[in-house]
Amino acid sequence: MINKTIANAAEAVEDVFSNAVLMFGGFGLSGIPENSIQALLDKDINGLTCISNNAGVDDFGIGLMLQKRMVKKMISSYVGENAEFERQLLSGELEVELIPQGTLAERVRAGGAGIPAFFTPAGVGTEVANGKELREFDGKLYLLERWLKADFAFVKAWKGDTAGNLIFKGTARNFNPMMAAAGKITIAEVEELVPAGELNPNEIHTPGIYVQRIFQGKDYEKRIEQRTVAKG
Repeated sequence: MINKTIANAAEAVEDVFSNAVLMFGGFGLSGIPENSIQALLDKDINGLTCISNNAGVDDFGIGLMLQKRMVKKMISSYVGENAEFERQLLSGELEVELIPQGTLAERVRAGGAGIPAFFTPAGVGTEVANGKELREFDGKLYLLERWLKADFAFVKAWKGDTAGNLIFKGTARNFNPMMAAAGKITIAEVEELVPAGELNPNEIHTPGIYVQRIFQGKDYEKRIEQRTVAKG
């Protein structure tokens, strides 16, 4: 039986290099690979291109990588919770490609599916369309968007097995499954790691074929960006 288990996050990121393209699963702070990000912070690398729905917050997630000046370019959809990101963007220290959220999801999905490009109406008539091919279909304009792929994809799952099969829980499913498929090397950290064959095949969200390394994470904070509580 194939066993893709590694010891910990430090081993998972050992071969991540400067100027690499990295994908990070998560939506806001939900489902982000906390252990992998911390291990990356311990490495002496820079010039990274990070593909993520958002840029974390100032003191957590990818925000910590921005503080350490590890990131050269962010490819994201929503970045409104990070003051350091804003400062680096306005000062010209950080390259940024902002993408409509649905387009970001589809570009990542296309990368995993081997589809080099597709047409979408999202962004037509806006700055998003600058420099991109426009084509008319059935009387409506669409713009050409290219796939997104990465040297390394980091995802976080609720449960996984030693063969790399993954189950995500609730909202933490978000961008994780599609990014798992779009990385040359996909590294999964899980809250619970079980022997291969113990997961119900009908409940698996990401098949192990997409995952090259898996380890059991620890000490998850699972922060919430903006906690909202209903008034009784």
